[in-house]
Amino acid sequence: MSSYGGPVVIELINTGAELLLGRILNTHQQWICRQLSDRGYAVRRQTTVDDSAPAIEAAVAEALNRAEVVITTGGLGPTCDDRTRERVAALLGRRLIHREEVVDQIRAYFSRFGRPMPDRTKVEALVPEGATILPNAHGTAPGLAIPVHPPGEASERKPAWLILLPGPPRELRPMFLDSVIPLLNREFPLSEPHFSRTWRTSGIGESFLEERLEGPLQPHLANGLDLAFCARVGEVEVRLEARGADGAARIAAAAPVIEATVGDSIFGEGDELLETALVRRLSSLGKTLALAESCTGGLLAHRLTNVPGCSAVFLAGYVTYANASKCRMLGVNVETLREHGGGERGRGPRNGRGRLGRCRG
Repeated sequence: MSSYGGPVVIELINTGAELLLGRILNTHQQWICRQLSDRGYAVRRQTTVDDSAPAIEAAVAEALNRAEVVITTGGLGPTCDDRTRERVAALLGRRLIHREEVVDQIRAYFSRFGRPMPDRTKVEALVPEGATILPNAHGTAPGLAIPVHPPGEASERKPAWLILLPGPPRELRPMFLDSVIPLLNREFPLSEPHFSRTWRTSGIGESFLEERLEGPLQPHLANGLDLAFCARVGEVEVRLEARGADGAARIAAAAPVIEATVGDSIFGEGDELLETALVRRLSSLGKTLALAESCTGGLLAHRLTNVPGCSAVFLAGYVTYANASKCRMLGVNVETLREHGGGERGRGPRNGRGRLGRCRG
């Protein structure tokens, strides 16, 4: 619980000019928020700023005025644009202290690859006074967790926590799970357990799904369940959430209503992907599958072959983009392509000459 008696106020700050330039996708926001929400925590605000010192200081200072947990990502590396560590120390009025154990960890990291430690990386061993080091098993820059007492507040009030995480996902994600989640559980334990269950549907739109479920679920919603939807391309998630010791039982009581009402559209639960459900279904039926793709460029085969066990059901895939290839490799009749494939009439793909390909042999 929050020191104010309500839910813990968490804010996320992502740093990096590349995020604002659109050069990379900000996956941190989605991943961190999902990890927190699955555990009953919620991010109230997410901010993205560039690498400049004023932007970082302003974002952190504003967030600390509102939140009890502030998480930053990026800016902990050894290069000239990695400023988060030093700007946070300056903002809090804390010295940067050289920690030799961090140097040892960095040296050991490079030794695993048979490389000498660049001297520049020693800057990553400068730690703001009073910070807890969060080990980095997959990189060199450690994470940092800093308790911050608001100025003028009574000393008995719990401090806010400022958590600094490295930018690379392969370093951030294990650190978040191994160090940040235990810290939150220790410092901000939830006052009541949180439960959720998600169904994944296909073949029905979000608004139609809500119309069909809203009435039958009304008695359960009145009993404290939260109903939410999330639409994706070709899919819609249905999620029930509940808090309290009996939350799991309340969700279990509502589950048959969802399955009876829209069961024909449900293909899986939790994080199960549509391709995973397809492989599972084909395996259970003893069926196999071959694909012939054109404008999808092999995307369907790619998704299927990412599923463990797919080789038991997936025989082959053909990417036949040119119409001539469709005729030669798949035996498609050229007249069928003329009638349904578009060709000169512009309703479908053309070959490299801008005309409908001819079937030769």
